[in-house]
Amino acid sequence: MRIVEIREIDVPLSGAISNAVVDFSHHRVSLVAVVTDVRRAGVPVVGVAFNSIGRHAQGGILRERMIPRVLAADPATLQAPEGGLLDPARVLACAMRDEKPGGHGDRAAAASALELACWDALAKHADEPAYATIARHFGTVAAAAGVPVYAAGGYYRDGDEVTALRAEVREYRDAGYEAVKIKIGGLPLERDLRRLEAAIDVAGGGSRVAVDANGAFDRDRALTYAQALEPYGLRWYEEAVDPLDFALTAELAEAYGGPIATGENLFSVQDVTNLLRFGGLRPDRDLLQMDAGLSYGLTEYAGMIAEMERRGFARAAALPHGGHMLNLHIVAGLGLGGCEAYPGVFQPFGGYTDACRVEGGLIVPSDEPGFGLEAKGGLDQHIARLVA
Repeated sequence: MRIVEIREIDVPLSGAISNAVVDFSHHRVSLVAVVTDVRRAGVPVVGVAFNSIGRHAQGGILRERMIPRVLAADPATLQAPEGGLLDPARVLACAMRDEKPGGHGDRAAAASALELACWDALAKHADEPAYATIARHFGTVAAAAGVPVYAAGGYYRDGDEVTALRAEVREYRDAGYEAVKIKIGGLPLERDLRRLEAAIDVAGGGSRVAVDANGAFDRDRALTYAQALEPYGLRWYEEAVDPLDFALTAELAEAYGGPIATGENLFSVQDVTNLLRFGGLRPDRDLLQMDAGLSYGLTEYAGMIAEMERRGFARAAALPHGGHMLNLHIVAGLGLGGCEAYPGVFQPFGGYTDACRVEGGLIVPSDEPGFGLEAKGGLDQHIARLVA
């Protein structure tokens, strides 16, 4: 299997939503296609992926640095030693040639889109869903019967935030989601607590609701919220402070008795190692949310999971950020603790295809070959334009 062409376009997110830090109305996402020389029914096998959600498109990095490196490489150096299929780890290493260590950020997300597209191509070559390809490669047992899922929403919008939030959480519950996550930090504490109490009332208890500050808090505000939130018995308190302030994360873990969650803005194994060394996280309750679509792809992400396990965290403690098809297959393939969903937001990338059923708090992956992105309403037209 050889790569004959790599294409990239950037696609805008639809909708005007924001959290405590970011307005997503101007965000675009890089959509990548890896065209191979393998043909099925006369059509080339094309791997497709994107760089998750929450970071801007990386077309410049891809087109000017990474794609030329891969296309210029000897094809044999990108193949697995046995079988001659693409090796995503080798493609990643080639894309990262002449890049200095550290400096993770947009570069990590650019590489992710390229590396994950290779996994999509491998699964399509095998005519199987990506979770099956991933499980076989890493020697895990795929959770084909479904994985735990929660609905991530509760973004800030104009208007009556409490009434709108109640209606939103009710829709999630009616759709089969047994847990939800809402945003905090974009309003004064008293108004955030009113929103939280409304969500808890509709969801059916604090254990069904998580909150996310998106790293917006300084020390005083993080600890003030921790004190106010703890009596609610929440599912978790997510990313209260800057993701690289490990000392403050440790202080928060000492002060807050409930679970905390962090990691979605860490993009390398070394970053995760430092978090687990210095961040004071507790293996018996805290959660890690790194996202393969933002952190050099599945190759690097699998190293993060290995580092978690080495330091006493179970795979169930891994709940990747990013409620989309890529992470659904990764969670199911690696046997992780669950994933989030973006019903109705971050379109066309957020959420799942109609074939992915939500039942009793579990989501069942579809059986389309690869990640199944071509079956995702709204995204299919962009993929058709990319691969035509």
